This record gives sequence, structure tokens and C-alpha cells, in this order.
Amino acid sequence: MEIIRVLVVDDSAFMRKLIRSFLDEHPRITVIDTARNGQEAVEKAMQLQPDVITMDVEMPVKNGLDAVSEVMEKSPCAIIMLSSVTKKGAELTLDAMQRGAMEVVQKPSGSISLDLELCKDELIEKVLNAPFANPLPRPRREQRFVAVQDEKRTSKDSALKKTADVVLIGTSTGGPKALSAIIPKLPKNFPVPICIVQHMPPGFTDSLAKRLNMQSELQVKEASHGELMKAGSVYIAPGGKHVLIEKVGHALALSLSQTPVHKHCPSVDVLYQSAANIPGLKTISVILTGMGKDGLDGVKALRKQRDHYCIAQSKRTSVIHGMPGAIIQAGLHDDETDLEHIARTLCQTLLPAGGRSNGNEPIS
Repeated sequence: MEIIRVLVVDDSAFMRKLIRSFLDEHPRITVIDTARNGQEAVEKAMQLQPDVITMDVEMPVKNGLDAVSEVMEKSPCAIIMLSSVTKKGAELTLDAMQRGAMEVVQKPSGSISLDLELCKDELIEKVLNAPFANPLPRPRREQRFVAVQDEKRTSKDSALKKTADVVLIGTSTGGPKALSAIIPKLPKNFPVPICIVQHMPPGFTDSLAKRLNMQSELQVKEASHGELMKAGSVYIAPGGKHVLIEKVGHALALSLSQTPVHKHCPSVDVLYQSAANIPGLKTISVILTGMGKDGLDGVKALRKQRDHYCIAQSKRTSVIHGMPGAIIQAGLHDDETDLEHIARTLCQTLLPAGGRSNGNEPIS
């Protein structure tokens, strides 16, 4: 049995002791040391080469954000952020995930959480899975895709042509960085609404939506109960709530629920199964990086509808290939695609001229 070696980083002595006690209880985990701030974290990461670091966000001397950048540059390893739900904490956590941190665990009641045991099982599960993560490759420079007339479309482009009423995206570990490689590359004339389930605690999904909205031509927002879905808009399920799609007349509307019907909340399966319950709805599903199998039952349900197309992220570009891997293993996918090509695939599939670039608006 391989032992997972963990470095615990937190500026509170009480929190360091509590986190260490939780992790050391598990037979496959050992805490090799602790650090009081980001600077100590960088030094001990280089010295001890841990498999996993649990990293506080707001610390003196050097905060968790700067520590993540330096660790990933000098001694890369899997990093799990422990963050309290404040606006500043959520923003810093998302910044850290953009810089290489793979996961976030929410402290239940602030920086010093006496009730940290509430997230003990989640923390242990993420530590156990963390060493199997792949770092996302640096995205190549791409262009935003816009529809233009092109008389020389290849037969492959033609084969991809589909119609859809909605695009459904599901993701977990590594999802924020993956979404930032897809959503900002879609053009403002993208013809259908997009609904996203990202496994994240309450308080973080609103910051994620606002960040993607600033980067994108599409409107990105946290989903609201009862709102009608519009083309050119992206809706992200709020942390702690399931999002479902319902038919209202000729339109599609969003519904939010906190009913505990799934291990995850929000759940990809719950979203996909709600779409599968709408007769005749044409869907494209995209399963991105994430641990576990959330989305598998949902894609099976969507497959019963005649008009469904499923894109699974490739193993090479997934931080954790659990979710897309489950789809691929079950043979439910139509396309296994590297992360940097998913935006292009969606445009080729849905836009009138195959979503080819006109050579303008380069983006990284």
C-alpha cells in the first residue's frame, strides 16, 4: 500500500493540528510536516517533495496564491486549497486554481473552523485522489472562432454538423481551468444556451461565473430559479444546488433544487436527466476533467433521446480522467477531444459555417 505524503499549510496552529489529526487517521495518508505561511510552504515543498499540499489561502509573509505559483514552478505537486467563503477568499482560490491548484475544500465557518470535521471525509477523499492528477498542459495560442462563409469545408466538418437546443457541460477537479480554456473561445453568435455543472462549494460558483463573464463574449452568470434560457448565455449551477431544465411553452427554463438526490450537489447526472425527460430536446453534452462518475447515468439517459451528441475530454488533457473516462469506457461518447480543441469542435458542430476562424481576435 503506497502511502501519500502530505504537507499541511495554515497560519493557525489550531487548524494545522486539526487537519493533521484528520489526515493521519487514514492508513494511506501521513502528514510529513506543517508550514505556517506560504514562504515556509515553498521551502518545505522543495525540501520534502510531498505528494500533496493542503494550502490555506490567506496567510502572512506569503499568501496561498503566491505560494501555489512558486511551488508549481520549483517543486510541482498536487495542491488542495482550504478556503473560507468570503468574496476575497473565493477570488484568491480561483486564482490559485488557475495557477495550478487542483481542488478546493470549503472551511465550514471561516478561517478558524472549529467544525472542520464537517468536511473531513471530503478532504480525505480529495487527498487520496490528488496524487493521480495530471497537470494541465499549457494551452497553445488559439483564435476565437466566428462563423464565416467557407466553400472548402472538409467532409469531416460536414460529418460533425448537428443541430441542438442546448449544450450541457459537466466537470469537477480541474474544471475551472478547463472551462476558461473553452468558454472565452466561443463567439458571441454561439446559437444555443450552455448550462454548466461544476462541483464547487457554495460561494465559489458566483465568483467563477463573474470571472468567466469578464473573459468571454458570451454572457456568463450563476443560474437563477425560473429564468428562461437564451442563446449566447452560459448558466453555472450554484454550489449546493442542483440545476434542472424544464420546458415552459416553447422555451427552456432553469429550476434549482436542494433535494439530496445525489452524492454531489450540484450534480451532472441531475442536470442531464432533467434534459432527457424533455421529449424531442436536442442536446450536446461535454464531460470534462473530474474524479468519480457523475454524468455517466445522465449521458445514458440522454442517449435514449435520438438527437444527442457527447464529447469527452481526452485523458492527456484531463487533470483527473474519472468522469470522461467513465463515459469513454462505457462507449457513450461520440468524440474524445483534447481540451484545446473542444471550443473548435462545438463551433464546427453548431455554427453555420463550421465555426472557422476569420483570422482576427487572437487570444491565448
